Amino acid sequence: MPEPAISERPDVDPDGRALTEAGLYRRWGLRVLRGTLAGIATVLVVGIPTDIIDTPMFGREVPVRAWELPVLLASAVLTAVWFGIDKPRQVERTGTPAALGVALTFFAVGCPVCNKLVLLALGTSGALGLWAPIQPILAGVSLTMLAAAVAFRWRRRDCSAGSCAV
Repeated sequence: MPEPAISERPDVDPDGRALTEAGLYRRWGLRVLRGTLAGIATVLVVGIPTDIIDTPMFGREVPVRAWELPVLLASAVLTAVWFGIDKPRQVERTGTPAALGVALTFFAVGCPVCNKLVLLALGTSGALGLWAPIQPILAGVSLTMLAAAVAFRWRRRDCSAGSCAV
């Protein structure tokens, strides 16, 4: 049986050097750290301006609805997983759906009458009557986009550096 190419072996780094067990754990730890930081950043960047995380910097006219915190946390977990998966060697385009998913989460969990764009376009009654009922749908779309980006990146991950070793 022919020897697999260097890039296909999980115990060898891309330069052809053998990885030790410590090297494999270090790579795994860096992926976990990168994902954790991305998840925390998502919670803070989306949660603070939408006032799901209560701070004196931002206010909210409509109270936080019961589904908004779980959507924010699910978005953060999916973002963390996306960042934790090794990037494929080929050029990928899963970053766009992931970024759009997080942006849609921002609009989905935000206060309907605090969003200046919605107020300019629809007015206060339109924001409450038209925009607020659409927000749960936006939340579903954003989570679907993030889950699809994670699934696509998982299927195309780089297994050459030991990340796929069992």
